[in-house]
Amino acid sequence: MKWTRRETLGGGLAALSAAGMPTFAATRSYTLRPEPIMASVGGMRQELLGFNGSWPGPELRAGQGDHMRVRVENGLQDGVLVHWHGLRLPNRMDGVSVLTQDVIPPDASHDYRFPVPDAGTFWYHSHYLSYDQVSRGLFGPLIIDEQQPPDVDHDITVQLFDMLTDDSGVYDEDTGAEQFAATGRIGNVMTAIVSRETVQRGDRVRLRLINPSIDRVYSLRINGIEGKIVALDGMPLEQPQPFEDIILAPGQRCDVIGDVSDAIAFADDDIGQTLGQIAAQGQRQRRTTAIPALPPNPMPQPKGREVKARLVMQGGAGGGKHDGFGTWALNDVSGLPREPLLNVRRGTTARISLYNATAFDHVMHLHGHHFWENSETGQPGDYRDGTFVRAGEARDILCVLDNPGNWMLHCHMLSHQADGMATWIRVA
Repeated sequence: MKWTRRETLGGGLAALSAAGMPTFAATRSYTLRPEPIMASVGGMRQELLGFNGSWPGPELRAGQGDHMRVRVENGLQDGVLVHWHGLRLPNRMDGVSVLTQDVIPPDASHDYRFPVPDAGTFWYHSHYLSYDQVSRGLFGPLIIDEQQPPDVDHDITVQLFDMLTDDSGVYDEDTGAEQFAATGRIGNVMTAIVSRETVQRGDRVRLRLINPSIDRVYSLRINGIEGKIVALDGMPLEQPQPFEDIILAPGQRCDVIGDVSDAIAFADDDIGQTLGQIAAQGQRQRRTTAIPALPPNPMPQPKGREVKARLVMQGGAGGGKHDGFGTWALNDVSGLPREPLLNVRRGTTARISLYNATAFDHVMHLHGHHFWENSETGQPGDYRDGTFVRAGEARDILCVLDNPGNWMLHCHMLSHQADGMATWIRVA
């Protein structure tokens, strides 16, 4: 697939210029090799998948305005693709079969090259047979640092993950039809994978929370820290928000900045289970300054007349009939339809009305863009790339479709996507 220097630099430099940042950029080069690995999960050695021999994959890091160059060398006996979740990047680099590229076959490689105009917490994962490959471990964090990072003592990545094991404690190979038709593949082993094991009481820390689980929604309670939410899905909030429980659906992220009062413990309130912790050793003087807002990313603003579309989620166990071939459907179609949900010119503002007509929750993720979750009064709310829509709920999202290409819109409960819940948008 050809890639010119002009195409590589154009979109990123336009965004950086709009943000008032310098137009020179460093290039961060990485190699990722997906391959079978052995890892200890749930107290058992497991045959899983990983990148570069690790589970999860290594943390990739770049600065806002940099360019990334990632070579993926397929060491699996199956195909693979890598999707850069949440990044607003050129369409051909999105890592989606059919829409953007062919699957990378075994023993072959593919180069991904893209600018990173947005600072924030993102992640990468397989987008081929993803319900299976992600559940086995093909994921990892992708962190884009601000040009002026906040004043914290530690920047800590926390990945929440669950795994389904059999009676012997080994990864369960069986994928039953009931996993696709209901809540999905919900694991019985849950863990918080943290990038740092200890902190001091009085430290100010940034927690980058990521949910790479394929189907589980976490009602996350964090003990041992007093702080605020400063970003959702990689995008800074105008004003930091207080928190108690944090709802994280598959694919979603949340950044918290706070001051450590004791060991930091991560627990899921829905099941009353502690997922993991960061030990507190020693003490230092606590800061008296307020939790700062993060610098904003360059976001396109709505303008002109809105184009409207309606998207109805259908199917599942006990659901009504639909015309799709799979368990799940969107607007009576299972899988990617021949025609896009929207076919618009670049810069169009679109209002998509979502309605969950099923008995189960879903999280709708749009590639290549972020959108505002509209409130019940129609006012733009949080700016995200995935919105959690509970059973029977309706919600409008407002998006400026400013990134050309064919973009996937799907449920990021990957068992639901695999059995039909996906569509796409074309931006000319």
